[in-house]
Amino acid sequence: MTIGDELLYGQVVDTNSAFMGQELAKIGLRVRQISSVSDRADEITTALDLARSRAQVVLMTGGLGPTKDDLTKHVLARYFGCELVLHEPTLEHVINLFKRFNRPMPESNKLQALVPASCQVLLNKGGTAPGMWFEHEGTVFVSMPGVPFEMKQLMIDEVLPRLQTRFQLRPIEHVVVMTAGLGESALAEKIADWEDALPANVKLAYLPSFGSVRLRLTGTDDGQPDLPGRMRALLPALRERIGAYIFAEEETTLEAAVGELLKARGLTVGTAESCTGGLVANRLTSVPGSSQYFMGSIVAYDNRIKTELLGVQPATLAAHGAVSEETAREMAEGARQRLGVDVAVATSGIAGPGGATPTKPVGTMCLAYADGQRTVSRQFTLDRGRALNIEYTTQAVLIMLRQLLAG
Repeated sequence: MTIGDELLYGQVVDTNSAFMGQELAKIGLRVRQISSVSDRADEITTALDLARSRAQVVLMTGGLGPTKDDLTKHVLARYFGCELVLHEPTLEHVINLFKRFNRPMPESNKLQALVPASCQVLLNKGGTAPGMWFEHEGTVFVSMPGVPFEMKQLMIDEVLPRLQTRFQLRPIEHVVVMTAGLGESALAEKIADWEDALPANVKLAYLPSFGSVRLRLTGTDDGQPDLPGRMRALLPALRERIGAYIFAEEETTLEAAVGELLKARGLTVGTAESCTGGLVANRLTSVPGSSQYFMGSIVAYDNRIKTELLGVQPATLAAHGAVSEETAREMAEGARQRLGVDVAVATSGIAGPGGATPTKPVGTMCLAYADGQRTVSRQFTLDRGRALNIEYTTQAVLIMLRQLLAG
């Protein structure tokens, strides 16, 4: 449960819940609900009642600062029927923090050392607001600062170890398979028999994102040894069905997987881009170490640049237009030669909203790949608006590059 009006107004994005969910899963705790609550005492109290009705552990972040809108510990004191008391070790810690940074301590910060009498205080090494651990009628409540780096340190140092000691937890293991080039429903059809045959303690989740689908196997400890190994033993049968669409068997990005293929084969790559405006190059160079294989890009938006810098023939443009497989092929071949790379890809299209012709509607996109031995091109039409047309084309050319590099 995250507390703060700034979360509800959209002024701050809740990254705390994502971190907590990931860390809790590692130790075998399942998250049942994530909620955000305003800085109102009655709404925090209602949220606490709802949370304890559905979970054994309630983790809260936010509302622990020294200002008037920080109500969490006051609400918790009333909720558990106790007074706020001075916690001397916390006061000493706060004083020392300000001394360390050679800053005067405002009087309001002394209030950080007031805590509900019934809580166990958790030392916040990175800030002034301590964490608080309560146990009430079989439910554990933990309150932590909303500042992400403070919350993360408290979770790792204090909260997770205490939870592991407090509860008998069954480990949960995850195996992730990254796919691209096939939609969620089409993937589900292709692997339906494989999914139906999964062991009872292993569940499959489809997690679609932009242009790809992450398949996540979640296994619950069944008392048998080597659960991760047994889960990975399920993957060869999955590869038999959708191997062409799998680009990694770990959490990674498509551009990182392309980079690994280029490094493994000792190849260099460059791009020639029109409608994507350099976004393909941006994706490829976002990977650390990409200078080993990425050499450069030519953004050839205007036809003059296509002819002068990439060597596209005027006759090709006249006969087929800038948005054509023929032009894209010559762009890729020209980029490979002029950039001096082993492999080049090219994009040309009508991103919209203008530029359409009777035979080429908005969303007509052309891709090409050239490696000196072969040149491959593809064309598709998919109009999702200008921004998404560009994003989808970028993803599509990276998928094509990976598939052709992988054979």
